[in-house]
Amino acid sequence: MGKQYAKLNDNDIEFIKKQQLFYIASCSNHEVNLSPRGYESLHVEDANTLYMIDYLGSGNRTARDIGEDGEVTLVFNAYEGAPKILRCFCKGEVILKDNDKFENISKNFNVDMNGIRQMFIFKIYAVETSCGAGVPLMDYKEERSGVREFALKQHEIGKFDKYEEGHRVPPSLEF
Repeated sequence: MGKQYAKLNDNDIEFIKKQQLFYIASCSNHEVNLSPRGYESLHVEDANTLYMIDYLGSGNRTARDIGEDGEVTLVFNAYEGAPKILRCFCKGEVILKDNDKFENISKNFNVDMNGIRQMFIFKIYAVETSCGAGVPLMDYKEERSGVREFALKQHEIGKFDKYEEGHRVPPSLEF
């Protein structure tokens, strides 16, 4: 039986920290966007706040949806051990590199920030758990390095800003 509550508890935080894969869904006045995420891209700041770094890569729909006051849901599944699904329902904020918050938040991540397009702050307004009994058991093998390598290569050859500008949320939608 699922439960819903207002903030993460200590068990939820530990569960999130162990996950190698999670999903982020967002929606505003467009199609629903759903993306798998990995790497060390998520940091739990407190029971109602998550930080996520966003590598240069594909489109920028999460930022678009946040900029249009859309909703964000992060989903974590147990692929080993006891079954569990954890959903965090959030409102988001886009933090671009020229925002004063960027440098401070970046201290929570042990990565080369030259490959990061932006960060997101997620304010959790509801947490929901469900059994997860239908989620398969799987073994984690390793990260794929393609997105990180692409982003760092774009920085190295001086094309990061041009790529990022082509995929940026229009200024009228930034926070």
